[in-house]
Amino acid sequence: MPEELLDAPEVISAFVPAALDGSRLDAAAAALFTQFSRSRLAEWIRAGRVTRNGQLARPRDKVMVGDALQVSPEAENRVDWAPEALPLDILFEDDHVIVVNKPAGLVVHPAAGHHSGTLVNGLMAHAPEMSALPRGGIVHRLDKETSGVMLAAKSTLAHKHLVAQLTDRSVKRIYTAICRGTFSGGGTIDAPIGRHPTSRTKMAVVPEGKPAVTHYRIAQRFGAHTRLDVQLESGRTHQIRVHLAWRKHPLIGDPLYGGRAFRPAGASAALLDMLDSFGRQALHARELSFEHPQTGDVVSFAAGLPTDISALIACLAEEDPA
Repeated sequence: MPEELLDAPEVISAFVPAALDGSRLDAAAAALFTQFSRSRLAEWIRAGRVTRNGQLARPRDKVMVGDALQVSPEAENRVDWAPEALPLDILFEDDHVIVVNKPAGLVVHPAAGHHSGTLVNGLMAHAPEMSALPRGGIVHRLDKETSGVMLAAKSTLAHKHLVAQLTDRSVKRIYTAICRGTFSGGGTIDAPIGRHPTSRTKMAVVPEGKPAVTHYRIAQRFGAHTRLDVQLESGRTHQIRVHLAWRKHPLIGDPLYGGRAFRPAGASAALLDMLDSFGRQALHARELSFEHPQTGDVVSFAAGLPTDISALIACLAEEDPA
């Protein structure tokens, strides 16, 4: 997905953390400057727009902890992401940040097949200054059918700080996930995620993937299902969905990773109807905490469970008791 910029921003800097010591320059740059694609950064490295400790380097050169990386983004014509007046559930807003409760079914930003009606279109109509920021101020994403709390930048100061916080994993994100099967207790899934080797629309746990860590604890037990509280340590594409499916506990309703229809033994007609009709992955971004880029205070926001997930939980409690 292209990273179109309205104007060339100031030089962006970051230091290589211990977790990236020994990485290739292009890989480290992709991890540190997440507002740009890896392919774009690789082009800029070859063009001399990315430096290591003030020196030119090749994409394959290794970096060391403490190295200073600088990016001088190249100004390009921005794709016409037109503002659209759309309903927004705004949880918080000031001059620097905006926090929204994204409903299921809403695409975050324009892409192939979704050129309008996205969250970015709505945000640009609500706050026109966001159109001057990379990706319209978006610093992280939720899948189209995942609901919940999302954070976006409204100023250059906020964009820089929020991207840095996401890079160093200091942004706290907690999700409600409802999946198949039962667990003996909470735990951690530490498995690298990359593009699926045969299906280009899917991600998968693969040896050459990027590090991905998911923590989970049991919030509610059912007979053949479990409600989990999930916390991300990293933020890979489809991470929760991929990790739970890899552990043989796919999310209820997940059309991409859920596999064949699940029919618990002895399930009631009401439960089977709920499982058959639940039309999206049962995943909701419930809580988000971050350091405010201007005040330095840690702020937290929460979005209550949407009606479809609340109804699913009620049905499981009634029809699939532990």
